[in-house]
Amino acid sequence: MGSPAPGSVTGLNIRPATPADAPTIAHHRYPDEEDAAERPTYVAWVGLALERDLYVGFLGITGGGEVVAGAGLTLLEWGPTRGNPQPYRARLVNVWTRPGFRRRGLARELVLLCLEITRQRGIAHVSLGTSGVARPLYESLGFRASKAEMVRHARRPERR
Repeated sequence: MGSPAPGSVTGLNIRPATPADAPTIAHHRYPDEEDAAERPTYVAWVGLALERDLYVGFLGITGGGEVVAGAGLTLLEWGPTRGNPQPYRARLVNVWTRPGFRRRGLARELVLLCLEITRQRGIAHVSLGTSGVARPLYESLGFRASKAEMVRHARRPERR
């Protein structure tokens, strides 16, 4: 399916992410140096997911070509559910803005582009994890806290 046209917000260019952007996206996913060991695995996954159209993302870039923001969607083949015949769900991930570029509406614009992808594909269910700082942004875009979801985290398998 088609993507929204690249655009510009507050003097920055916005473009769709490509597999070549996988290292940048992994850095957005794991920005802290304590998590740097996680990045190579994510680089490999997100590069393939972009190629397979299971990840769709957008990047905000300065005129000098520096990536200062990003947002993406992981597309999940969930299967039809009660009241929702669409077999896909989406998870909003990797919403990140460099500190000097925050509070300019860039994250909002990138998230709206991601939500346009879900609209184009007929995906009604979009979820995300958030911090308290970002909660007002997501609430203003129609996201609500869910009371029904539960999570189980199994012990991580040993790395070989």
